[in-house]
Amino acid sequence: MKSNLETVSTLERKLNIEVPAAEVQAAFERAFKGIQRNATIKGFRKGKAPIGTVKSIYKDRVQQDVIQDIVQRHYSTAVQEHKLDPISYPAIEFDQMDEAADFKFTAEFEVRPEVTLAKTEGLEVKKEKFDVTDETVATTLEEIRKNRANLETVSEARPAEKGDTAVIDFEGMIDGAPLENGAALGHSLELGTNSFIPGFEEGVMGMKVGETKNVDIAFPAEYHVPTLAGKPVSFKVTLNELKSRVMPELNDEFAKSMGAYESLDGLKKAVREDMAKREEQRINDETKNRLMKALVEANPVHVPKALMTEQKKALIEDFKNRTSQQGMTPEQFEDYKVKWDEDFEKSASFMIQSSFLIDKIAAQNDIKATPADMEIKLREYSAQTGIELKRITEFYTDSERRSRLAYQVTEEKVVAFLLTKAKVKEVSKEELMKDDATA
Repeated sequence: MKSNLETVSTLERKLNIEVPAAEVQAAFERAFKGIQRNATIKGFRKGKAPIGTVKSIYKDRVQQDVIQDIVQRHYSTAVQEHKLDPISYPAIEFDQMDEAADFKFTAEFEVRPEVTLAKTEGLEVKKEKFDVTDETVATTLEEIRKNRANLETVSEARPAEKGDTAVIDFEGMIDGAPLENGAALGHSLELGTNSFIPGFEEGVMGMKVGETKNVDIAFPAEYHVPTLAGKPVSFKVTLNELKSRVMPELNDEFAKSMGAYESLDGLKKAVREDMAKREEQRINDETKNRLMKALVEANPVHVPKALMTEQKKALIEDFKNRTSQQGMTPEQFEDYKVKWDEDFEKSASFMIQSSFLIDKIAAQNDIKATPADMEIKLREYSAQTGIELKRITEFYTDSERRSRLAYQVTEEKVVAFLLTKAKVKEVSKEELMKDDATA
């Protein structure tokens, strides 16, 4: 066998391989004799058919088998000979195979990029400074009160206002005809939530129970239904009932109703601890993301096209599944996919580069997931989910799941390692928001 290597691009390689005729012929002979020993051909006893007859019947099948065998064996040999590390399946091309001639084929593929760590120490990372203040606790308690509020009918004769829930009948007309899916009876609408076409809720505000009026507005210029975008529409609206939220008083009784709290102070303490825990996790996750972005910027890695295609496809599919559950139509999804294609591309590139860098740093610093690390992680999952440790452990006996978990643990250890060497600066949430807006 002869082989030579071409560098097509930074990561693309092409092997030109030539297999001598004698080896091709020997492969055919082996294949035909194997069939001859086992084939049952009409007119002959099993294994006694002449080789010529076997060749005439099984020529096409044998040729495909021989091509596959020769390509697999010699591609693998050539890869080892040239010390290559393919990261994608090869695209194989060849001319018609002749049993008595040399066989030439090419294999084109991408190799694993070379990862050079230019800078891993002193990476500048901003981290959100967060304190659980009395004000944030009070705001959270107000949200809890709102969620536990009762909707009660407004008895006084007053106009509808922001925060009220209006029970309405409405019918939309566009271009003199009824608007498709634009009518409802007894529809409950919380005013001020902006859950309807812009301007509609404002039109209902000020109405009194029993009143009917026309609310003339227009669909947004970028409405998701192109035929309605920017068009004027008139809604005939009748206000049947007005309800308002009546929130429970914030006292010890309220605290007791929330669970195992003896007093309001006990509830406040629990809220504070829960907020601190959740915010700490969020801030740590966001800090890790900023650290990885700084790492990628300081140590760029060439991204294989095959991995980019695969990762981008996975991101889009994941987004499609999540948004379809939230009510996004296939048409809306396609529009979004086209509009944000560049963002999907950037995210995929970042994820691939991050994984290569994590692997390199872990290897250089002998960072890996030990059995003790894995045990700790499984115990964390058990505590977080409430699932007994035995069941969690059984779930991760699957080799693929355990491998993913081991990578996650290794990644966390690499991030912790990098953070000890990074320049971390605590800043306000407002400053981080400004950075994100200008990024």
